[in-house]
Amino acid sequence: MQAEVYNKDGQSAGTIDLNSSIFGITPNEAAMHMAVVFHLANKRQGTRKTKIRSEVSGGGKKPWKQKGRGTARAGSTRSPIWVGGGTIHGPKPQLFHKKLNKKVNRLARRSALSSRVAENNFKIVEDFNLNEFKTKEIANVIKNLQLTDNSILFIIPEHNEHIFKSARNINKLDIKPADQISTYDILSHKKILLFKGSIEKIEQVLN
Repeated sequence: MQAEVYNKDGQSAGTIDLNSSIFGITPNEAAMHMAVVFHLANKRQGTRKTKIRSEVSGGGKKPWKQKGRGTARAGSTRSPIWVGGGTIHGPKPQLFHKKLNKKVNRLARRSALSSRVAENNFKIVEDFNLNEFKTKEIANVIKNLQLTDNSILFIIPEHNEHIFKSARNINKLDIKPADQISTYDILSHKKILLFKGSIEKIEQVLN
């Protein structure tokens, strides 16, 4: 399948062949759902915790005698029904880590990319480099490609310090190397912008 390539000025610069098995498949919604759940679950730290009554300081002495006061019995000021007492059935540290089959993971990414191509939310720009940190340069490219006011995932072939630092301050724009993108990254952005050199890298990873 063919896709149009643009230059920095937003003008057509020819076409490129895309691998239909990566950019032109029927999206598998089940695989994409599993990949997104996998991604979000593995981002959770699982470190939240509350103290039970045995972990709260104080409460070593019986507050008052058992009988004769006309009040309820009490054995500790750290009881869960007292202010400052321990928590009943509170959260404990736990792992939320999930595993995902490699084939399903690749299928999910291919499905997400194919979905964005089918929606016409996918643009390829010729590779370019910056000699200095210049946010305005990247902003102009986005403006020329008519991608403003959209959440954009900018995929580059590999980490480039000048391009990365020039792009990171732009609102609604995330930039990632081609071998680090996930299904969640693709689906959580409305538009996908790729360097022409990223296509070969993606095909290497997902084939």
